[in-house]
Amino acid sequence: MGLLPLGFTAPLMLGALVLLPAIWWLLRLTPPRPQEIAFPPTRLLFDIVKREETPNRSPWWLTLLRLLLAALVIMALAGPVWRPLARSDGGSGPLWLVVDNGWGSADRWGSIRSVAERLIAQASDAGRPVALIATAEGTSQPLDPGAVGEARNRLAALEPRPWQPDRAALLPSLRKSAEKTAPGSVIWLSDGLDHQSGTRFAADLQGFAGATPITVYAGGTLLPLALGETENQLKALTATLLRADTAGPRGGLVRALDPKGRVVAEVPFGFAAGQASTTASFDLPIELRNDIARVEIEGAGHAAAVQLLDERWRRRAVGLLSGSSADTAQPLLSPVHYLTRALAPFAEVREPRATDTAQAIRDLVRQNVSVIMTADIGTIVGDAEKVTEDWVANGGVLVRFAGPRLAAVKGGDRLVPVALRQGGRTLGGALSWSQPQALGSFSQTGPFAGLDVPRDVTVTRQVLAEPHPDLAQKTWASLTDGTPLVTATRLGKGWLILFHVTADTGWSNLPLSGSFIEMLRRVVAYSSASTGKTEAGGAGTGQEAAEAGNRAAAGPVLLAPLRLLDGYGRPVLPGADAKPIPEGRRDLEVGREHPPGLYGTEEAFVALNLMRAGDRIAALDLSAVPAARVEAYAAGGPRDLKPFAFAAALLLLLLDGVAVLYLAGRLLRRPAVSAAMLVLAALTALAPLSGHAVAADAAREKFERDAALGTRLAYVVTGNAEIDEVSRRGLEGLSRVLADRTALEPAMPVGVDLTRDELAFFPLLYWPVDAGAARPDPKVITRVDAFMKNGGTILFDTRDTLNAGVLRGTGRTSPANEALRRILTGLDIPDLEPVPTDHVLTKSFYLLQDFPGRFDGGSLWVEATPPQDPAQAAERPVRPGDGVSPIMITGNDFAGAWALSDGGDFFLPTVPNDPRQREIAFRVGVNIVMYTLTGNYKADQVHIPALLERLGQ
Repeated sequence: MGLLPLGFTAPLMLGALVLLPAIWWLLRLTPPRPQEIAFPPTRLLFDIVKREETPNRSPWWLTLLRLLLAALVIMALAGPVWRPLARSDGGSGPLWLVVDNGWGSADRWGSIRSVAERLIAQASDAGRPVALIATAEGTSQPLDPGAVGEARNRLAALEPRPWQPDRAALLPSLRKSAEKTAPGSVIWLSDGLDHQSGTRFAADLQGFAGATPITVYAGGTLLPLALGETENQLKALTATLLRADTAGPRGGLVRALDPKGRVVAEVPFGFAAGQASTTASFDLPIELRNDIARVEIEGAGHAAAVQLLDERWRRRAVGLLSGSSADTAQPLLSPVHYLTRALAPFAEVREPRATDTAQAIRDLVRQNVSVIMTADIGTIVGDAEKVTEDWVANGGVLVRFAGPRLAAVKGGDRLVPVALRQGGRTLGGALSWSQPQALGSFSQTGPFAGLDVPRDVTVTRQVLAEPHPDLAQKTWASLTDGTPLVTATRLGKGWLILFHVTADTGWSNLPLSGSFIEMLRRVVAYSSASTGKTEAGGAGTGQEAAEAGNRAAAGPVLLAPLRLLDGYGRPVLPGADAKPIPEGRRDLEVGREHPPGLYGTEEAFVALNLMRAGDRIAALDLSAVPAARVEAYAAGGPRDLKPFAFAAALLLLLLDGVAVLYLAGRLLRRPAVSAAMLVLAALTALAPLSGHAVAADAAREKFERDAALGTRLAYVVTGNAEIDEVSRRGLEGLSRVLADRTALEPAMPVGVDLTRDELAFFPLLYWPVDAGAARPDPKVITRVDAFMKNGGTILFDTRDTLNAGVLRGTGRTSPANEALRRILTGLDIPDLEPVPTDHVLTKSFYLLQDFPGRFDGGSLWVEATPPQDPAQAAERPVRPGDGVSPIMITGNDFAGAWALSDGGDFFLPTVPNDPRQREIAFRVGVNIVMYTLTGNYKADQVHIPALLERLGQ
């Protein structure tokens, strides 16, 4: 490509540049035309010019001008192209087009798809078969070369996946394909990341290609950033950011969102040169940190830039109380010290200032703590017992540790899970062991299920539970002799939990074990992050998790996919390939069967994230494959420079003519002619650049003439070829139905460009909302507003009923709804309401109750009309209103339901695939068209009997 990104479609034509010296020599020998001089007798001696002053060869600047003219013509004939696409020079053999479509490709997917489309077009021109190999699709895809049309269709349907590509898994199948038919050339459109197998994959591709070097597209744009482990630490929520390219500094913003999609906070981050990871901290109160449901890198559109948070990231506030005086005398030996050290990694510990136990409990409840842990508090006296009981019933978790005071309590205690024997059991006593007892087992229905039983934990004393039929069900951990170590029971929405030993080392060495920390972590996880507060968006609480754990006795609990992430990091409905995950499994590999997202129910779910603790990303290193040719993704597509070269050559030709006139002396004597020549030169040079304006005027005139001569439906051209194709086919299908079922015979529908086309010809304008569209220009908004106020109706279709169902209850809106808000900003929109049952739209042609399209479940919104007088409801079953609603809004994808293929079949399936739903969708379209054309005449028909009676008929 040389020093500049410039190429030529016919480079052999550049060989004509060698003729420039000969042209220069000829021009030097050819003098300009002699100057003509008038011969008036009275000015004979003044105007005549001496013969030796007339030049006998062309001036140097004129020669240079003509040489430049010749060079421009030669270059134009050579077909100059700015940023040309590297050609796949693989002869006539098959083209292997390997496309990375994992999460790393999402940021540059537009460039990847553009390059792939042009490569397939080149293969089509050369008559070569193409094998399109997507590295994130696995081995189930066709890997052998096939028809170009098939590859083009597969590329159109290909999208980035929210997992990393598994390149190594493709190698055995590719090897078999290469053995059958060797590739003529191999082009790999990579995402620029290694993914633990990039170097080996490139080397094997080179082996399949043989002597022909493979072409690898990598670079040209910044490599994506990733969001690693997120931790809710003691002081702040910290997020780890990763990058693959460590050259130079780089920065950005990380933002935290609550379950409703509102931004809680934004913090900057920065990478120093050579730094592969950095952290960003959200220094917020624990209540705000516990409300964070999603952390993401601002502006990064891929799944690895998102971390979803569930109850595991909620940092609970735990209140500690102790009845021992050792807390003050020997604080390092106190139970509170052991509990504080064990809870510090995952909870916020709060100790009340009040020394009175009853007041301390009231203070902790007012602080909205999630868990209260008491160390050897015997009886909770006064109204504190009622306060504690109410707090637990509303979702709190009370964890009590035994001790001499609790063992000495006489009578019943309502705040323990089981009835206790007075006195307890000690080593060497009457109710004693001959040797310390070891920890025996954990219940498979409790929170400790799955923990390894520590063999070094021994117990020398415990408080015993009275025998009871349900004692086994309430036991979460027991000793080797079967006596309970930890018991628990539900109280309202909360839990009562009792450790039958002390929180210090007086009765056992459990507080010195690592299992003690994990047991407390799981006990605290049973609580809600905010007691008595229900979080929108379904952050699962510990109570629901406990119920799921109690169901585990019947077998492994599977969590169904709830809301998943697509390759761009957006929430989507689970696909058919997504499978449930076993509860408690956090080490599952993210892939086609288990995409990142939320699994479970709205009440209790877990998050499965793409990036985890310890993950790193690395750039693709091709140094081990020296034969590979590396290309960069261009910032912009190829641009044909031939029209510009010819325009410049024509301009120089006209300047040459002006120069000849000047040298001949005619320029000064005819200034008007000279000025006209200069204007003509400028206009002629700009003609190739503005010639399309003349064609556009002719097309606009034809458009307006055709629109005025027939009634037709129209749709807004969005610029998205796929959306516009569905809109065209949909309105064509509806027009056919209108012609078959009604007296209306509409002409073929047309697409309108809001920036230039006249809208007044169309009674109804269908506007499919493109989620990626920017807000229209203010002039467009003004034209649309005038169209609506002058009697036109616009039907906005966001086509997002399915996504809206996914986001319902989260407070978030779909991208299409956000785009619709941008469009409606600045328009004079009336109050809207779902179509009432007595609206004219329900009876304008067919009798309708619902308004489905390709999707069902969304509402059709129209201008709100005044409520009908109940006294006239029986006489007037249809609400008249004052006219036709200027705006309608739906998300049911009407055009998708109406669209027909060239053969007359339905272009897209309905969801669900129900023939009755499609028929109702066509009836909805007929009613909408009849309504926009005839207004509220249906509401006036009820007066016909009265009118006839008045007329005496």
